[in-house]
Amino acid sequence: MSAQLAKAYPVSVVCAVLETPRSTLYVRRHNAPTTVVAPAEAALRAHIERISGRWPTCGSRRVTAQVRREGAGAVNGKPVRRLMGALGLAGHAPVRRCRTTNSDHPSPRYPNRVAGLAITYPDMVWVADSTSVRLQQDFVYLTVLMDVYTRAIRGWELSGSLEQTLTLTALNRAVVVGHQPGIHHSDQGAQYAALAYTARLEQLGTPISMAEQGRAGRATPERLC
Repeated sequence: MSAQLAKAYPVSVVCAVLETPRSTLYVRRHNAPTTVVAPAEAALRAHIERISGRWPTCGSRRVTAQVRREGAGAVNGKPVRRLMGALGLAGHAPVRRCRTTNSDHPSPRYPNRVAGLAITYPDMVWVADSTSVRLQQDFVYLTVLMDVYTRAIRGWELSGSLEQTLTLTALNRAVVVGHQPGIHHSDQGAQYAALAYTARLEQLGTPISMAEQGRAGRATPERLC
């Protein structure tokens, strides 16, 4: 009763009237019985924890739909959102990926020279590809040249931007170690079709091959067409 009075009146007044020490009132508050969770809410919580554990990117709408599919009845989305918030199970959006291939450029395109080609010896075909590497707050970009036959990395470069120096540095690094591609294969991205890059390949006497637009130039023989 003293705890109820304390909600309506100052604690000092309640304790003075009831001749009760403040410490007694605080102990009673601390030892008050906790709220009992209804069986239906406990079952819903179990559903949510299981679904969120299996599909951690799902938001409350999808979790609600899945709970209904599991036979929990016409569950309303509001308690699902409330419980997910209380459990810290808010859906996480898929990781944003950074685009590395820009095929919308005026530079010349080259034919695909490796479609159906049997690769039978080292350095017969090199493939070049660029990808983004996600950091905590930003991206860095990695360019790699790989020998298809041996799967050996011939050259690479890491940079904070997709400027021309990224791919050109990787190419020059690969050539310096004493290897040279019989055919250079890539996608139609601007960084591989740029004049400085193709001029370097022509200087090496290396035929240039590009995958059809929309196809990656990544280095697996079955994907070179």
